[in-house]
Amino acid sequence: MNLLAVLMIIASNMRAAERYVVEEMTSKFFQQPRTVRIYLPPSYEQDPARKYPVLYLHDGQNVFSFAGTNVAFGWGSWELDKTADKLSKAGKLQEIMMVAVDNSGLGRYTSFLLQELKPKIDARYRTQPEPAQTGLMGSSMGGICSLILAWEHPEVFGRAASLSGAFMVEKTNFLDNVLKPCKQKANKARVYLDSGVCDFMGGDDGRALTDAVAAELKRLGWDHELQLSTDLKPLSVEALEKSGLRRDKWEEAQRSQHNEFYWRLRAWRPLTFLFPAEKK
Repeated sequence: MNLLAVLMIIASNMRAAERYVVEEMTSKFFQQPRTVRIYLPPSYEQDPARKYPVLYLHDGQNVFSFAGTNVAFGWGSWELDKTADKLSKAGKLQEIMMVAVDNSGLGRYTSFLLQELKPKIDARYRTQPEPAQTGLMGSSMGGICSLILAWEHPEVFGRAASLSGAFMVEKTNFLDNVLKPCKQKANKARVYLDSGVCDFMGGDDGRALTDAVAAELKRLGWDHELQLSTDLKPLSVEALEKSGLRRDKWEEAQRSQHNEFYWRLRAWRPLTFLFPAEKK
């Protein structure tokens, strides 16, 4: 390899590193700093006049590829950075910023997002701060968290994605005591919901409750702004061999879709639904 090629590779790696920011953010709402990981889109440095939509992510320690392949009990990360790069390059996704917040203890998380994190991100980076350009995405508890935040704060969050959402929490309170009694028509939020059909507890990965939540949202007029997807079958051994998943996880992967491995495979759907490529 000649010197020019080596220098080009080094320059490329330096540019890639500049697209990721990891910050320990202090907060009046938490006793300890909260780690925030920020992904900048490919054109961020090359197009200084451009502003970008922002997707806020829960469980941020697991969502980007630099977390490694052994995080999340060996399921690996979501690799959202790689997926977003690939989709935007293929013209299927807008270039977006992603802001991932680590899960680290209890606290007033909503207040942190609304009063501290989002204002700081909007002040420091070239964002499109409007609700229609601001989304949330998470899985399990992060899934129901995303939907509730968009439900309660449509003036801030206009996009929400729940993967394998934990709608059973608090005795299905959100479904039974918030959605079902509701009579108001839908706001302008765009909502993505999905589930598998099996989980590590022997259940259906929340499919029945996810379908019920989707039905209530449709009743409230969310038809054109709602996407419901069901991952109907775990991967076969043959497919797992090609997936890159650690071999010792294959047996469990055939019994449960409630893990980062399956969320990684499904993540392209909410990304392209929440922030589809703009029509030229």
